[in-house]
Amino acid sequence: MSNQALFSNNPLQGVKLEQVVEQLVEQYGWELLHAYLQLNCFKNNPDIKSAVKFLRKTQWAQEKVENFYLYRLKNLPKPDDVQYQLPPRDRVIPAEHKPSEPCELSFSDAKRIQQKKATKQLARERKQRSSPDNPWGN
Repeated sequence: MSNQALFSNNPLQGVKLEQVVEQLVEQYGWELLHAYLQLNCFKNNPDIKSAVKFLRKTQWAQEKVENFYLYRLKNLPKPDDVQYQLPPRDRVIPAEHKPSEPCELSFSDAKRIQQKKATKQLARERKQRSSPDNPWGN
């Protein structure tokens, strides 16, 4: 099977980063994108050109935006652990997984997600501090 056949079902194939950002902004707007993704390129004087420039230079942010595109805008099921380790553009989307209507998003949901992430981060930091492998922890 050729690489073209493997990737033909990935909605990111053939789509430029600029198109991804344009579609996300059109569907959700700058404020909601910032609320979910916490990227300053969506908050401080946002425009398509500057956001794309930042995302091209910052791989982790580009992958974050592309994940959001696949799993919120295109509403695809979450990938398995093996596929999730790959960059979004390299993932093989099973043929039975077709894009559907965009997810309904809200500022309250974004806040809940950010609080959940902060709680998990705090728990990881506490665990790391109390780890027996950490000579400085208590």
